[in-house]
Amino acid sequence: MEATIALRLPRDAASVPVIRQTLDGTLRSLGVMPTIRDDIELMLSEACANVIKHATPSDDYTVSAGVYNDRCVIRVIDTGAGFDPHQVREPAPGSEHGRGLQIMRALADDIRFTHRRERGTIVSLEKRLRFVEAPSPTERP
Repeated sequence: MEATIALRLPRDAASVPVIRQTLDGTLRSLGVMPTIRDDIELMLSEACANVIKHATPSDDYTVSAGVYNDRCVIRVIDTGAGFDPHQVREPAPGSEHGRGLQIMRALADDIRFTHRRERGTIVSLEKRLRFVEAPSPTERP
């Protein structure tokens, strides 16, 4: 099974729930387990929030997501000045902010940052999918 979606979104906090709900609905209809969908929703939220908060002001950003058999691949693309993830300092213990990269790294099976000098950053996130098993014919009502 392959499915892809791509949205160009306004660089506004209100855009985050739109892409989250769109992707979650797609994954739910494909039978992806709720715990995996929750991980993907949080990774996606953090990546989009980072664009909204940190990217150089621009009108929009792009999110594309694809399901390829047992993997979900998400790309969040901004058109700001870009950043080097190796230059980002770890948040202080107990800090309530600055944990987005840590959260994405903890939940993704693979994460890549493509720094495009003066043309923004591409955050690529991959998550292996697990699917809800359909009940056997004897378990159906």
